[in-house]
Amino acid sequence: MKYLLTTIVLIISISNSYSQSPEDKLGSWYMLDGTHKVADKWSVKTGFQLRSFEVLDNLNLLFYYAGANYHLNKKTTLTLVYCYLDIDRSYLLAGESHLYENRPYEQISYTQSTKSLPIYHRVRLEHRFLNYQHTQTTLHRFRYRLGTKVKLSDKMFFNINNEIFMNLQDQVFTENRFYAAIGFNVSKSSNFQVGYLNHEINKSNLNRLQVGYFFKTDLRKKVK
Repeated sequence: MKYLLTTIVLIISISNSYSQSPEDKLGSWYMLDGTHKVADKWSVKTGFQLRSFEVLDNLNLLFYYAGANYHLNKKTTLTLVYCYLDIDRSYLLAGESHLYENRPYEQISYTQSTKSLPIYHRVRLEHRFLNYQHTQTTLHRFRYRLGTKVKLSDKMFFNINNEIFMNLQDQVFTENRFYAAIGFNVSKSSNFQVGYLNHEINKSNLNRLQVGYFFKTDLRKKVK
């Protein structure tokens, strides 16, 4: 627990030197992610995210999602998910209303086994249906994430990844996310992660504290 508290204090202390602009403030992403096994090959995916421009203030985004995973084998998973986003842009644009987004996506996740570390690949195709001030816009983009997890002890691990975004229209490269975190195994089926996210988006460079709780359940046991 002392490692967790030290990490949070160090990250939050960075914000003391920042100005009031969204790009310079230390914001935060809080995540809850669940995977629920319903059959040998199938699982249900659920989750919620809250994102803010500051660690404990200026709410920016609410993000809900639910979908299905088909586990092709131990290394490969196919996923279909629907997401709903409520984005408050008033911190950036005074007087502007919320932007609402419906976002289904298809995804392939693959774990590459190596002699030293596992390598995680994630490929996602998103379809974004945006509603802003009664104007409807449809966008599509491709995402690729590459990462790994390093075991530090039976209870702790280090998680690191980088994800690139490629729009299928207009300007292609407008976003990149780099993530590094310390994880704590709460049980065999759940873990808690706290880390740093560098989010480059539309020529802005955002620094974010990211806190997440990830858990798995096996609903097959209840059915039996």
